[in-house]
Amino acid sequence: MKAAFAGLLLLWLPAAHALDGPTSLQWSDRMNASAAGAQAFSDAVPELASQSALVYDQASGQVLMEKNAAMQTPIASITKLMTAVLILNADLALDETITLTADDRDTLKGTGSRLGIGARYSRGQLLHLALIASDNRAAHALARTAPGGTERFVANMNRMARALGMRDTVYVEPTGLSSGNQSTAHDLAKLVDYAYANYPEIRQISSSGTYTLGTQRVVVKKKHQAKRVYYRPVAFHNTNRLTRMDDWHIGLSKTGFINEAGHCVVMQANVAQRDVIIVLLDAGGNNSRAGDATRIKQWLETGTPQQTREARFTPASRM
Repeated sequence: MKAAFAGLLLLWLPAAHALDGPTSLQWSDRMNASAAGAQAFSDAVPELASQSALVYDQASGQVLMEKNAAMQTPIASITKLMTAVLILNADLALDETITLTADDRDTLKGTGSRLGIGARYSRGQLLHLALIASDNRAAHALARTAPGGTERFVANMNRMARALGMRDTVYVEPTGLSSGNQSTAHDLAKLVDYAYANYPEIRQISSSGTYTLGTQRVVVKKKHQAKRVYYRPVAFHNTNRLTRMDDWHIGLSKTGFINEAGHCVVMQANVAQRDVIIVLLDAGGNNSRAGDATRIKQWLETGTPQQTREARFTPASRM
């Protein structure tokens, strides 16, 4: 089995437009192979509010816990993790200035944004805002200004998913606002594993608790009062509050929420001296999502790991 896994070549072309043709990237399904033989740490597996969940040991390739992990479901802003991967693959200048346009407004859910239409940000700033603040205008602007525009970008998202072996994943737009963006816990663990192994930029950005833009012009308009203009730093908190907690050591994170998807999160974290990927989909609320993650952490810290001898492989390479 090890020979079979080793025989899967992992090749990636750095430019996003390279995905327009047949892609040669392949993903070894060590997770699928190990899931059948995965053993829990103890009989006291925590009950989870999330409808779908998976805990995956990166070193051994062992699925430590799963709940409806093959169930396809909307993934909301977890979508933005794939958006970030493709932006970095395109090797576009992160200091290039991008102007937000009316096309970047949310016409699906009618959500707002702290980023005004006509405002100008660097591509790097928009990448931070998409991953940390989960800003939909930022994510859409990144896709819109990529080579070929939004339509081609979304096609490349789906090509990348197939290349990574994410067989039950489909993307219809780059923000996660559409419930047509769907995946499974198994598939998303593959994406997190790949992103963590190959994109230090995503690790650094998404694990940060806060992000502050430089001094910005802020207009405050209250009812029956004249508008007031301030110039001050504008701060954004990570939508995953666990990134600001000292007892968590998170290496990558992305949350998501729309009504159809519930509250979702994917994380890479070091828990009890082991690197794990945690995927939680369709929790009933933000507190339920954080509570499930905390219960999993406690379970990992107090359990007795059963090591597996399933075949290992080197994570898919960015180059």
